[in-house]
Amino acid sequence: MILGTRSRYAVMAMVDLANHSRAGKPVRLAEIAERQEIPLNYLEQIFAMLKQHELVQSVKGPGGGYRLAKTPNEMLISHIIVATNEDIKMTRCEGASHMGCMASKEQCVTHDLWEGLGEHIYHYLNAVSLEQVCNRKGKK
Repeated sequence: MILGTRSRYAVMAMVDLANHSRAGKPVRLAEIAERQEIPLNYLEQIFAMLKQHELVQSVKGPGGGYRLAKTPNEMLISHIIVATNEDIKMTRCEGASHMGCMASKEQCVTHDLWEGLGEHIYHYLNAVSLEQVCNRKGKK
């Protein structure tokens, strides 16, 4: 597993929010959900996580919605993924445990390969800002 739906949707929604927020004006989740074809109730759950991690701010009342809590240049894609509580991992092994994925609880022979790949993915996402994605200039 590389990334779950929640992480991918969170990044898509944050890019949409950054692209459609004008001068700090809040954007309604229903608009993001429609543009990105994400179920609204799922998006509400995602934004609760993003708000808890102080990546977005909610604005209540008429004309309310969400806005970014930081500039797109200050926000890294890894921050968004971490906020969704999904791991960037390629192994089947359990969390931080040293127990492996084999029936014997040993690590499989390719464990280090997949764990190294997961680390590379994290470092890549930790080097790409939301602004770069909005400008379609993610690191290559």
